[in-house]
Amino acid sequence: MRYANLLIPTLREVPSDAEAISHVLMVRAGYIRQLAAGLYIYLPLALRVMRKINAILREEMNALGAQEIALPALHPAEIWQETGRWYEIGDEMFRLKDRTGRDMCLGMTHEEIMTWLAAREIRSYRELPQVWYQIQTKLRDEARPKSGVLRTREFLMKDSYSFDADEEGLEKSYRRHAEAYHRIFSRCGLDFFMVESDPGMMGGGMSHEFMAPSPAGEDEVAICDACGYAANVELALSDPKRNEPVAWQVEEVYTPGKRTVQEVSQFLGIEPRYFIKSLLVISDSGPVLALVRGDQELHEKKLARIIGKHRPAHKDEIRSALGVDAGFIGPMEQKVRVIADTCLQEGTYVSGANRQDYHVKGIVPGRDFTAEWHDITLAREGDFCVKCNAPIRIQRVIEVGNIFKLGTKYSVPLKAMYLDEKGQERPLVMGSYGIGPARIAAAAIEQNHDDDGIVWPRAIAPFDVEILALNMNDPKTRDLAEAFYRDLRAKGIEVLVDDRDARAGVKFKDADLIGIPTQVILGEKNLKDGLVEVKDRKTKEVKKVEAESVVAYLLTLFS
Repeated sequence: MRYANLLIPTLREVPSDAEAISHVLMVRAGYIRQLAAGLYIYLPLALRVMRKINAILREEMNALGAQEIALPALHPAEIWQETGRWYEIGDEMFRLKDRTGRDMCLGMTHEEIMTWLAAREIRSYRELPQVWYQIQTKLRDEARPKSGVLRTREFLMKDSYSFDADEEGLEKSYRRHAEAYHRIFSRCGLDFFMVESDPGMMGGGMSHEFMAPSPAGEDEVAICDACGYAANVELALSDPKRNEPVAWQVEEVYTPGKRTVQEVSQFLGIEPRYFIKSLLVISDSGPVLALVRGDQELHEKKLARIIGKHRPAHKDEIRSALGVDAGFIGPMEQKVRVIADTCLQEGTYVSGANRQDYHVKGIVPGRDFTAEWHDITLAREGDFCVKCNAPIRIQRVIEVGNIFKLGTKYSVPLKAMYLDEKGQERPLVMGSYGIGPARIAAAAIEQNHDDDGIVWPRAIAPFDVEILALNMNDPKTRDLAEAFYRDLRAKGIEVLVDDRDARAGVKFKDADLIGIPTQVILGEKNLKDGLVEVKDRKTKEVKKVEAESVVAYLLTLFS
């Protein structure tokens, strides 16, 4: 391609609304333009990157024996109603009516539609397993779209779906997808982790996420470098630092007006980790008292997996259920359901005395109160791994892919059945596997950039080589640029030639900004000696090569 004819509107200024470096550089380097909040136009360079990523996705999916299909983005509501997700999903789903008044929605994911198709096309165990996939536009009405293409309202996704006869078949499909995902992200040049995760609205029995480390990420994972344990903090198990034994006798202490752990801790001169924090929530089945250590935070999603949907109790609800105001609640002699974090099973603590302005010192779990024991706190940096007891670290990450064991969550309500060897009807056992191509591109930039711009991994770069002809008015420079352009393309190398009538400094800045991995620089001074510079964009290493050997030299780089 010729730069002079290509739309690459580079900018020198940093966009005022951009925070993530991938957002900044994709705008500055002329890859994207924003149409509205969460809506982006992909310009030619970005589209070339996306096509490279999609080609890798297709190669790996096809290697699994997956079959590509295309499903509509517009869905009738009744299919989503049959699974219940029409009612469970909130404002993030785009809902509308067609001209006949029929409820419709824009697809934010395609489990229902894939299952609807399977219910009509798969009849017998002889047709199993099946894996179908698509690369399709999805739409989600994000409340806070931000970070460029990392959180948008319209986005492209590769989603594949496996259909098996039983759990054993699903396990095989799940494992093969995990292996394919490792190959995909490695080929795209990403550093990544596979971590345990919460299935969330997708449901099912198990899920994993593929996370690319980046400060721009909105997720966090807990990682143990000693044994390899890794999980989203929403699911991660950890052990906090254990308290030293204390020999307190049980006694009530007067704590006038001191309600929070921090206030009572300062008043009594006792560290927060020796306190029990008592939090009343209201679930669909009634009030629940959650207990966590004073220096830890309750993890709402962990608690929700135990008791379902819930909310913090109001002041009047606390007094009605427990007979005391917030700040003086203790776990002793409670008649409501009590769920305590596992780290409280050992030790001696301070907590509310269940009467105004008093706390109790010397509380021993098991002796002074009973509870259901669960991990309900947020994993933190410096906690200890539950598998090997080594310290864990918390890493901010970008989610680039996910895999889910759906089981029969969708096949049962949508009646996606098959006949087994005995002629008995059984539900299809399903898996769902998603990858965000734009997230791969953004994560690649987050992990591969410098002060001058993007440094693309070669496999997903918009071009393999950029030829910088520094003086297109010089016949020798122009003719050699054209020869390189022609010969490299003939060898299957994708080439961008900067044939603009622009200053050398402009060409150098733009070349570094857009990030093509290899630059071939044609300068008059070197050409007088029959030499051409070949620059590695990542290492900035420059090698002078004889002009007649440039094509052969570049082919060795790409072999």
